[in-house]
Amino acid sequence: MKYSDLMAEWLVELGYNRCFFVGGGNIMHLIESLSRRMPCNAMIHEVAAGIAAEYYNEVADSGRALALVTAGPGLTNIVSAMAGAYLESRELLVIGGQVKTTDLAQGMLRQRGIQEIDGVSIAKPICKTSVLLTDTVPFSEFGKLVNGSRSGRKGPVFLEIPLDVQAREYLDVGRDTAPNSKEMESDALGVGTQKVAELVRQAKRPIFLLGGGLSRTGAQAVESLLAAGSIPVATTWNGADRIGVDNPVYVGRPNTWGQRSANLVLQQADLVVAVGTRLGMQQTGFNWEQFVPLGKVVQVDVDPAELSKGHPRVDYPICGDAARFLSDLIRYELGDHADWLRYALEIRSAIPLVEPVNGTRDGYVSPYVFVDKLANRCVAEDIIIPCSSGGAFTVMMQAFGQKKGQLMVTNKGLAAMGYGLSGAIGAAFAYPDRRVVLVEGDGGFAQNLQEIGTAKINRLNVKMFVFDNAGYASIRMTQKSYFGGRYVGCDINTGLGLPNWEQLFKAWHVPVCRVGPDFLENPDFHDLFEGTGVAAFIVTIDPEQTYFPKITSQITPAGAMVSNPLHLMTPDLPDDVQKQVGKYLP
Repeated sequence: MKYSDLMAEWLVELGYNRCFFVGGGNIMHLIESLSRRMPCNAMIHEVAAGIAAEYYNEVADSGRALALVTAGPGLTNIVSAMAGAYLESRELLVIGGQVKTTDLAQGMLRQRGIQEIDGVSIAKPICKTSVLLTDTVPFSEFGKLVNGSRSGRKGPVFLEIPLDVQAREYLDVGRDTAPNSKEMESDALGVGTQKVAELVRQAKRPIFLLGGGLSRTGAQAVESLLAAGSIPVATTWNGADRIGVDNPVYVGRPNTWGQRSANLVLQQADLVVAVGTRLGMQQTGFNWEQFVPLGKVVQVDVDPAELSKGHPRVDYPICGDAARFLSDLIRYELGDHADWLRYALEIRSAIPLVEPVNGTRDGYVSPYVFVDKLANRCVAEDIIIPCSSGGAFTVMMQAFGQKKGQLMVTNKGLAAMGYGLSGAIGAAFAYPDRRVVLVEGDGGFAQNLQEIGTAKINRLNVKMFVFDNAGYASIRMTQKSYFGGRYVGCDINTGLGLPNWEQLFKAWHVPVCRVGPDFLENPDFHDLFEGTGVAAFIVTIDPEQTYFPKITSQITPAGAMVSNPLHLMTPDLPDDVQKQVGKYLP
């Protein structure tokens, strides 16, 4: 068989059922072979192909997607998607074409073949594996490379395959079975669950912090046990959909840009059991020395490097699978913490998610009020894509109340603009019968707006909400806060070339609705949101909108910048409220 035909068969056997690609001469054999064995969805830009594959893999119940790109610019264009998947520890297989082996520069020249560039070296720092196949390899080796993306701590795998290798004849005889990804995972747990159960029983104010490393199936398996307990449960942003907002033990999403009430509960705990989160600085605050100042920290992660990095302080590191750990732990007797849970819920009730500190001028929509209303309008079957950076992202992660059953996916590690639409496309292909709700700022949306056509031509059920504030909200706010409002390249008035959004969507024949303060009473909004197919909603946001609460920094007498700890968000709470919700704080 032609080797590209055989690789396509192997990929199907390894669980792949969809390919996102941008065509190119150096992958012509692979495109032809894959198109005969699985749906291959053409994207306009390679970075969109990578993001769509990542989000497809993140939400799909079964099957996997890969990204296929050509040599040279195909690889360089998809680098951002590979970097994002690497930082978020997500599965992503990228197969790239390359010039014929006889045309490879082999390090002696900058370039010999047309479009030749050393893709393997470029991809290596942001991949678990980055390999150039200068010859055919058997199924056992190919399967081991591919499965590496989903075993242990997940991450991208890049396979670069020259054009002549794709076209070679290959006799597939006596092959071994490819290793199962689960068999490659470590069973080591470090400190046992029994010890952690004892710590929880002894604690007066324990809390579970669930991260994206805890699989959705793992969370579903223990959700009823968590609900029946008396221990508060918070989530990271990547773990936002692991528990519903109506769960009786749910206390929110702590973060430097998180929910103030969740930060206060977390910081008053005397034991944090962090399951499936790397506890990065956005999660702990840049002032990580004051993360959980009153308690001990248990961290469960598959990567020993995350357990020993030194920030924050981790008292009990456990190297192992998050779902397996939590499933074992929750079946122990963990004690009665009902008084602490009542206080945590009292904190949540005392501080509204939509705080009145943010001012919105007449004629504009408060993004916080909008997101709150949108969350109430969404249903349990919806898939929520809250983009990955900027004001729209922050508001979604602070104010959106997720329902049990919803899937919610973002990529915050790289925090790249332009992720939302491509991610929504990937999710929509994974679940064509579910509504996908995307919320993204105009600046971010503009960076990948060409994929509107991909959503339209494939008749995807994607509802695109674009926050129209004439620029980059987060950059504008930074320039206002730190540089006295000297705006540079952050909006239309300072040289940012954004389109007329209504006219733009009409170019693709996408129905569009302008969203004002009374949008729920607008029949056009109702018809488009409840109907099937792609639709756009332009949300009129005040360009001078503020985005609070948040963690701010103080300048010391020596000129250094020191961030506030998580429990001291800006602006300060009134003294009486602070006393009510912070009685255990130092």
